[in-house]
Amino acid sequence: MIGILLNDNAYEQDIRELLMAFFPGEDFVYEAAPALEFCVSGILNQERTKFQLQVIFRGKRSWYLWDATPAEKKEWDRFDEPIPVDYENRTETKNKIKRRLYVILRALTGRKMPWGSLTGIRPVKIALTRLGQGMAEEEIQEYMKDTYFASEEKIRLCLEIARKERALLGPALGGEGGFRHDGYSLYVGIPFCPTTCLYCSFTSYPIGKWGGRVQEYLAALFQELEYVARTRGRRPSCVYVGGGTPTSLTAEDLEKLLDKLTVLFDCGGAGEFTVEAGRPDSITGEKLKVLKKYGVSRISINPQTMNQKTLDLIGRCHKVEEVEARFYLARELGFDNINMDLIVGLPGEDLVDVQRTMDSLRELSPDSLTVHCLAIKRAARLNTMKEAYKDYKIVNSQGIVEMTARYARKMGLEPYYLYRQKNMAGNFENVGYALPGKECLYNILIMEEQQTIVGCGAGTTTKRLIPGENRIERAETVKNVEQYIGRVGEMIERKERLFG
Repeated sequence: MIGILLNDNAYEQDIRELLMAFFPGEDFVYEAAPALEFCVSGILNQERTKFQLQVIFRGKRSWYLWDATPAEKKEWDRFDEPIPVDYENRTETKNKIKRRLYVILRALTGRKMPWGSLTGIRPVKIALTRLGQGMAEEEIQEYMKDTYFASEEKIRLCLEIARKERALLGPALGGEGGFRHDGYSLYVGIPFCPTTCLYCSFTSYPIGKWGGRVQEYLAALFQELEYVARTRGRRPSCVYVGGGTPTSLTAEDLEKLLDKLTVLFDCGGAGEFTVEAGRPDSITGEKLKVLKKYGVSRISINPQTMNQKTLDLIGRCHKVEEVEARFYLARELGFDNINMDLIVGLPGEDLVDVQRTMDSLRELSPDSLTVHCLAIKRAARLNTMKEAYKDYKIVNSQGIVEMTARYARKMGLEPYYLYRQKNMAGNFENVGYALPGKECLYNILIMEEQQTIVGCGAGTTTKRLIPGENRIERAETVKNVEQYIGRVGEMIERKERLFG
């Protein structure tokens, strides 16, 4: 348990997120307690011009920083100095506080974070923005090293992906010499799954318990989609149907959904039309034929792991052989853009287990591969039922992450998008790899916030890009399916207010 004692909460989230990176899964308290081994205090002076950071570990406040970069040593030398607060540049003040805290935590724990003090979920956006401003790659490298203490490997990965994204955003969606910011992409949420996985905290409901209410959900969803088509136009740049698991719907309901989308929107003229088939136990030949009939150009078949013992543990009610069978069936039906997701850091898995998964995926040869590092969210059973799973170690390492990257590149797949989450095992990142020409444009758009994304369905978020201001305004949709059905009119009103 870690204490956070602040006389002002202006920077509480920034401090807590960095502590979570060093101590994933730890609980936090906001009051002094004798039993606390570790406590961070921050005092903002009365004039609100200086922030004094202190870290108490077992009653001691002095350590030596070994094996540090020049920028880290410089920060360590200023350990006892108050941090100047600039309210006209909150980002810079936040970075100063996190830099100071990082070098102290590194000295205390002996651990060096691959991303340094950077806790944001969009690190590529830092490189992408500065490339757009004309900054040289060498300058960006120095900036990320000095500002965040990020490792050279992660900075190189950021720059490689930023270059790829810049190449894809313009011509792929019809922009002249750049990307069309004035368009929009459509996300459709189907919040049902065959079962709920052990690590899952998404808005998903076991579909077997909902019966006839699925029809009510679709009716409400169609109201929202009709509003979007009427007000935003019928030509989205990308259409992405996710969840949950959209193919947990029956073939008849899936066809009803895709028919509605085709009537309302020019899905065939979109840059891409993706449906997450997701769980192999939800996929049938009949459903794949429905997807093909309506021109779905990209699907996901997501094993998460190819180790049966892990599948059984995490609640994926299918066999490894089913993953392979559904993949080959999709190929036979003509799907030539298939993504597969896997998760590293699953309970009980080590490097050998992950390598076994990578060997299996190499045999299948998907068109794209997304490697997720397990993120333990508050609402997931893996967190709420810690005692039941205490004997299963959660292991992730630089070696595992590097091994998955080597496999991906040997398969001809190149990294094209990246994002991070809180409480990730090993404090690493999620990376999408793809064959050239098979990248998911929607993934780039949602992550780099380069276009308005309109979300329809329970648990979705609409993000409106404000051109020229480099900011996003949001409208949330309620997560609970029953509330969504009963309040869909209110959800439409939220969108109306957002778009003015």
